[in-house]
Amino acid sequence: MDDLFPPFAPDANEPRPRRFKPVPFRMIAPNMITLMALCLGLTAIRLAFEGKFEPAVISIVAAAFLDGIDGRVARLLKGTSRFGAELDSLADFVNFGCAPALILYGFALKDLRSVGWIVALIFAIAMALRLARFNAMLDDPSRPAWKKDFFVGMPAPAGALTAMLPLYLSFLGLPMERWAAPVVLGYMLCIALLVVSTVPTFSGKTMGKRVPRDWVLPIFLVVVAAFGLFISYPFEAMVAMALGYLVTLPVGAAQYRRRAKAEARGRPPGDEAGQPLDVEHNRGVDI
Repeated sequence: MDDLFPPFAPDANEPRPRRFKPVPFRMIAPNMITLMALCLGLTAIRLAFEGKFEPAVISIVAAAFLDGIDGRVARLLKGTSRFGAELDSLADFVNFGCAPALILYGFALKDLRSVGWIVALIFAIAMALRLARFNAMLDDPSRPAWKKDFFVGMPAPAGALTAMLPLYLSFLGLPMERWAAPVVLGYMLCIALLVVSTVPTFSGKTMGKRVPRDWVLPIFLVVVAAFGLFISYPFEAMVAMALGYLVTLPVGAAQYRRRAKAEARGRPPGDEAGQPLDVEHNRGVDI
């Protein structure tokens, strides 16, 4: 046996195995938040299969909340990375593309059989195309800075939360008979078209960077009141938010056209004093 495995001295000139540098926790923390959001989206799909639509919708809302803070946490900790951006886009496709499509299919579209499934596919694919377009536009160096304050089409979380408006109404007691399935189908198809459209929607990224001192306490009171209303009347608040967002879409488009005309005239498309906008680069959140 010793002849088969003779002892030998290691070669002193043999290169040492490469050791990878440890990853700082600040780079991991935002991705952990993204993964928690992804788990919520997958859980929502499971709950929809079990017919538990209320907790499924709550899971999507919680995933949207986590999606809204992961990028901000990354910028706060200086932990942005290309890996995080790609992971965020994949999680958004599951949470705001696949999960709402399957939830709405199990809720109403299944009564329409193949036609309902086709619309569910259209919604999910529209969300994938919207996310791919967003990632491609991030690498466009010729895009003016002020345009980064607008999304091209409806953002993914807003599209998902708005598409589930029929579910909110059902939870509030609105009867969903067989006639409701075609209405849900048409509404979902309209949201899918808004997602992939080129309609500019206001992102609000530049809001809140500087708050006047006199507004601080009123803002605190408004936030507390809004949070209390959302906790006490969650689905009423979701209906109000969804309808309010749809109403404000023409306002964002009009503001975009105003700034585009100002740029065409050679005026900086910022505020009325001509100050250019200061927009942070997004990590891929709220897309």
